[in-house]
Amino acid sequence: MIYANRSSWLVAAQKRVLLFGMSGLGKTYLASMLRGTGSWFHYSVDYRIGTRYMGEYIADNFKREAMKNAFLRELLLSDSVYIASNITFDNLAPLSTYLGKPGSPPKGGLPFDEYMRRQNQHRAAEMASLLDTTRFVARAREIYDLPHFVCDSGGSICEVVDPEDPKDPILTELSRNLLMVWIEGSEAHTEELIRRFDRAPKPMYYQPEFLERKWVEYRVERGLKEDEVNPDAFVRWTYSQALAHRQPRYEAMARNWGVRVRAEDVALVRDEKDFTSLIAGALPAG
Repeated sequence: MIYANRSSWLVAAQKRVLLFGMSGLGKTYLASMLRGTGSWFHYSVDYRIGTRYMGEYIADNFKREAMKNAFLRELLLSDSVYIASNITFDNLAPLSTYLGKPGSPPKGGLPFDEYMRRQNQHRAAEMASLLDTTRFVARAREIYDLPHFVCDSGGSICEVVDPEDPKDPILTELSRNLLMVWIEGSEAHTEELIRRFDRAPKPMYYQPEFLERKWVEYRVERGLKEDEVNPDAFVRWTYSQALAHRQPRYEAMARNWGVRVRAEDVALVRDEKDFTSLIAGALPAG
């Protein structure tokens, strides 16, 4: 770790952290709070994915839908309108909408092959965006003169790395430049995330092997053809299993590559001083 102990963290002139864990436990809250102090650069992996690497895919998808409308079709063909996504750190809906859900097209689903193609696009984009992090560490200092850096990673980071491989290229690069911090949720947090997802199921990225296995299991159990699957029903059924699949991978990332903090303690952080103390408490004394 770049901070060997509590003392080295507290006296560091440049504090650099990467936050990881399940979506909804406070990564973006902390990153936004730190950005608001004026001395931290906030790098959002999901924002980078949706702009640098998948922005064209997303915009083209909008254009395909617009071309189905005769009025918009004429405007597009004459270059009279401009269509683009408006992704922000706090609104990643264009990215999740593009990822979509597999199942019946009349119910808003995608054919599974097309769904997997988009999942694979996301995987490549996420890996590239994670590796871009260290370049942005340098940019934060050289261009913006900001001493501190926080990387707000996506919930699926654990799906694109091998935390048990000491030579994993992404984790090796990240841990050389940032302190890896797992925001660990409790069972109560997991139950609340599942309830929240059940109310409004959203597209997300899954590890290919896990996703393909669940797609087959779901259809076999119910005797459904691919185009008979209700997209929302499938992702609701898959979500809790995805969280269980990710938990040991997060734990291995923290054990082998970083530290952990509790989501309950993250919820109590109100300012930069609180954050500095939170991280100090997760590091060995020294």
